[in-house]
Order: sequence, then structure tokens, then C-alpha cells
Amino acid sequence: MAQLPSTALVMFSNLQNGFDPSVQRDEMERGPAKERVLNSTLAMTQALSLYFETLAAADEFEAWYFDVIGRIGWFTMRHPYRGTNITVRFIKGDIGQLVPDQHGLGDYRRDTVVEYMR
Repeated sequence: MAQLPSTALVMFSNLQNGFDPSVQRDEMERGPAKERVLNSTLAMTQALSLYFETLAAADEFEAWYFDVIGRIGWFTMRHPYRGTNITVRFIKGDIGQLVPDQHGLGDYRRDTVVEYMR
């Protein structure tokens, strides 16, 4: 299975983790609303920024994105909080815009969101 390239460094400044709880809620005419769990497996989302030290590193990531995972493929990466390996994919194949980073000239980043199953 493909792995996130080592030239794409996960930054800790824009990390956000969440999920859709997959619960159906039916309001009742009287009394509390009834709820039931819809799915036993949850799709977790992880917002993150990928940092590239050079434009060549950003280009290498782009080549990996198109040629190795084919924009929508699954790949492994280290979970930014736990340090364990997780299998993820970019939501809708969106890797975000390549923008200059504020760390210095030649630094670039992409803000993106990945999903994985819990």
C-alpha cells in the first residue's frame, strides 16, 4: 500500500479531528426524542496541513498524488495525535491549494482533509 511521502510533513498548527456520529434522531410529540445508532463503523475526518520545504518536494508530492494513488486511492500515514499508522484517503480527492508558507522563502503548504474508518 502507498505511504504518504516523507517530503510531505504534517504540521501541528491546523490539526482538527472529527466525525459524523451516525445517529438517527426522531423527535417525539411527547417526551424525549428517540435515537438509534445507524452504523457501527464511523468515518473519521482529520484536517491537517502538509508542509513542503522546497518546491521540488511539493512537485514530488503532486507526482505521487497523480501517479501512485490516482487522486482517490487509500494510503498509510502516521496519525498526527497518536503516532499509529492509519489508512486514509483525501476527501473527494481534494489536496487543497499549494500556497507559500510563512516559515521562509521556498516553503509551501497544502491545507487538506483526510478520512479514515474507526
